[in-house]
Amino acid sequence: MTSRVIIEADGGSRGNPGPASYGALIRDADTGIVIAERGETIGVATNNVAEYNGLIAGLELFGAHTPDAQLEVRMDSKLVIEQMAGRWKIKHPSMRPLAERARQMAPAGTVWTWVPREQNAAADALANAALDSARDGGSGLITGPDPVAAPTPAATGWGAATGAATTLVLLRHGVTPATERKVFSGSGSSDPALTEAGMEQARRAAHWLQAHGGIEAIVASPMRRTRQTAAIVGETLGLPVEIEDGVVETNFGDWDGHTFAEIQERWGEELTAWLASSAVAPPGGEAFDVVYERVAAARDRLLQTHAGRTVLVVSHVTPIKMLVRRVLDAPMDVIHKMELSPASITTIQWWSDGPGSLRNFNVVP
Repeated sequence: MTSRVIIEADGGSRGNPGPASYGALIRDADTGIVIAERGETIGVATNNVAEYNGLIAGLELFGAHTPDAQLEVRMDSKLVIEQMAGRWKIKHPSMRPLAERARQMAPAGTVWTWVPREQNAAADALANAALDSARDGGSGLITGPDPVAAPTPAATGWGAATGAATTLVLLRHGVTPATERKVFSGSGSSDPALTEAGMEQARRAAHWLQAHGGIEAIVASPMRRTRQTAAIVGETLGLPVEIEDGVVETNFGDWDGHTFAEIQERWGEELTAWLASSAVAPPGGEAFDVVYERVAAARDRLLQTHAGRTVLVVSHVTPIKMLVRRVLDAPMDVIHKMELSPASITTIQWWSDGPGSLRNFNVVP
């Protein structure tokens, strides 16, 4: 039985008010495993109303799956957290009934915790995926792992999962001089090594992974920074490192080694075209559509070679975002709404009959 769980919830509006949605999930506080999740559009609403709807959805998931567990609610909405904790008054009439409903649903002893936005990325991704689904003609509903009942047929990207699951634990490399300078650093770059700070980040990630256990194999991008990160983890876990070319970073061509501002000044028209379409490549580089197909093929190889196992994949920002995009069945522009910190951990689980789930996102040890 799960003894402690965390609700992560978020909501947002494109227009405030405008088309709105929420995202919510419940996570086992000890293992970090996502028990259930949901994202849904709610029509036209304000950001605050959407955030309260996210909280209520999280409390509904809590009541359905873990009603006897100790509960902590984490949101990046200072307003909702402070109002639910009783420290701020609820002045807006549209929020009072929502707050009252949430208060009735929350068990005694609920802990209300504000977190920075980057620590609430999984709920935010669910909310955005729901809005993007509705925009693209889908149901506007995203549901996740559900041990009680199968998802409804309208759910996007989910079916009744059967068979053994393969878990990909995605680790971004530690910082390099290019990371610190905030320049593009792809597979066509000078291939910088980790800094001392980057090696320390890799060591922290290694200890975190060792404490959580379960890693059975390690694969890495062929670039120096990922091989160094993987070697540090491999030494800690006592595992060899395999190389997987498919999870290498995007080739940014002529833009490698330059900041965004420099690219904007020297390649303004090319940058505008690249930002407008994932089919456009930087001069001498690789389009995001090509990267997605490459990463998808690498995922298929990993699922075949390591079926039913837990594999650490040491990679880069873009390939990790592409894998998250795939598991969420989201449009390409979702990759521009994710933030991945150096040496952060993101976990995806894939079932043998196809469905997958995002278990955690951008966890920084």
